[in-house]
Amino acid sequence: MTSGRSGRSASLASRLRVPSGPLFFPVTPFGPGGSVDVEALRTHVRRGVEAGAAAVFACCGTGEFHALTPEEYQECVAAAVAETAGRVPVVAGTGYGTALAVRYARLAEDAGADGLLALPPYLVVAAQEGLLRHYAELAAATSLDVIVYQRDNAVFTPGTVVGLARTEGVIGFKDGVGDLDLMQRIVSAVRTEGPGDFLYFNGLPTAELTGLAYRGIGVSLYSSAVFCFLPDLALAFHRALNSGDDATAARLVDGFYRPFVELRAQGRGYAVSLVKAGVRLGGLDVGGVRPPLHEPADDHVKRLAELIERGRALVAEAGA
Repeated sequence: MTSGRSGRSASLASRLRVPSGPLFFPVTPFGPGGSVDVEALRTHVRRGVEAGAAAVFACCGTGEFHALTPEEYQECVAAAVAETAGRVPVVAGTGYGTALAVRYARLAEDAGADGLLALPPYLVVAAQEGLLRHYAELAAATSLDVIVYQRDNAVFTPGTVVGLARTEGVIGFKDGVGDLDLMQRIVSAVRTEGPGDFLYFNGLPTAELTGLAYRGIGVSLYSSAVFCFLPDLALAFHRALNSGDDATAARLVDGFYRPFVELRAQGRGYAVSLVKAGVRLGGLDVGGVRPPLHEPADDHVKRLAELIERGRALVAEAGA
């Protein structure tokens, strides 16, 4: 470990620090035979960038990283890179054990990605020193900057996050746990003991619901899966959150995000499959999800369609 990241390019961190729009986590489309539909992915990415996405996070949780072969993964990352054409950065997911995480990271680097989102290690519940070693080895394996994703079996103490922040190549920390007390202590520890340019992301499913709370502890960057199928609403919320228009943010939470989260809670895996259903409702055939995920029930898709219409009405009412 080192006490800084002077040997790496700061371009990704600088481009993400004050984003012009939501961070876009596209789904991975599958064709009728179950194979990856690269053309549909390119269309999905292109529409997202044109709608105002500030970055594309390809093959991450919403993109079913867990379900992709290495060959499919590299093809998808390369397609996202080609479609963005440098307009916004492309960050690729990586994960599993250290050896496989490094392999995927190198595939992403070869495909032209700008950075990595490091998902938790597979299966094991490791001690803090093991987790720190895992991410340090991953960061050292390529020239790509790394954002570490806290969730499930990878939950960190403030001291470990200070170690991550001091690790060459690790530029940020994404929280998918939702413990604001822990996150406040992490932010404070890194502020006093680590580099001052470390990035934080709200990585909870449907992060907009907790956006106001996270902003209160200094975390304004967030994942937006809703942007996949309702970009105008996601953009309206992003503008409200970042301009301090809390009244508009609250109306969007009350009218769309809270009922959407309540619908998402009706099925396991809906954080992915319900989003994919929303993209299909918007007219882009991205296929279904791969096992072990399953498709949402018909009545839940009907409810989603109603919520999407409500979301569009809210945007119109706000004049956004």
